[in-house]
Amino acid sequence: MKNSHSGMHYLLEGLRLVRQPGLRRYVAIPLLVSCVFFSGAIFGLSHWLEQLINLLLGYLPTWLDWLRYLLWPIFATAGILIIFYSFSMITNLIAAPFNGMLAEAVEKHLTGQPVETGGWQELAKDFIPSILSELRKLLYFLLRALPLGILFLIPGINVAAPFLWGLFSAWMLAVEYIDYPMANHALHFSIQRKLLRQRRMLSYGFGGSSLLMTMIPFVNFLAMPVSVAGATAMWVGELRQHVQENTA
Repeated sequence: MKNSHSGMHYLLEGLRLVRQPGLRRYVAIPLLVSCVFFSGAIFGLSHWLEQLINLLLGYLPTWLDWLRYLLWPIFATAGILIIFYSFSMITNLIAAPFNGMLAEAVEKHLTGQPVETGGWQELAKDFIPSILSELRKLLYFLLRALPLGILFLIPGINVAAPFLWGLFSAWMLAVEYIDYPMANHALHFSIQRKLLRQRRMLSYGFGGSSLLMTMIPFVNFLAMPVSVAGATAMWVGELRQHVQENTA
């Protein structure tokens, strides 16, 4: 459990970091993107969620209508998880180059050592590679999310589906956000996943905390920049040393 608590700690550290004077300017664009897309998610949630729940609960026979009161909170939670996680993927896709700059600035703030990525001058040059990296993560997500989504349609098993989706979402958010500081050091996606698998409790603790922040209205506007800063702090505090030890 220690590693899980450490993951939560790093998200809180990210919240502290984004308020630092030297880092605030790097938060502006990711924050703006989050506000626009999460506002749309909140607006559409009330309409989509009712339809989603009615569709899922429509598989019950009439004599089991009483189960609606038991299953409604579960499916409501599942709908929130799916919708807000989907919007998280979209916001990260758009803000990817700026998140890389934020991770670079946070690492420099924590270590006092500049990250040799080229600074703002390289932003335009890195735009396409950043988008391609996000698309690669999106493909990784879809290949696993589609089979998991089918579980929602299987009577009996679909009761456990929201909990499995929650664990999957926590893992994916850890994968999503650790990419920014590690990509700044030219560590590829496969290496990132391998490192996170070696620290699963740390990863689930961080990703689960980020997911919870994503689900809180208005607080979720800050979820992306805070998670990027927190993942960078986690990279500096623990994961970087692990990589150095393995490559020594």
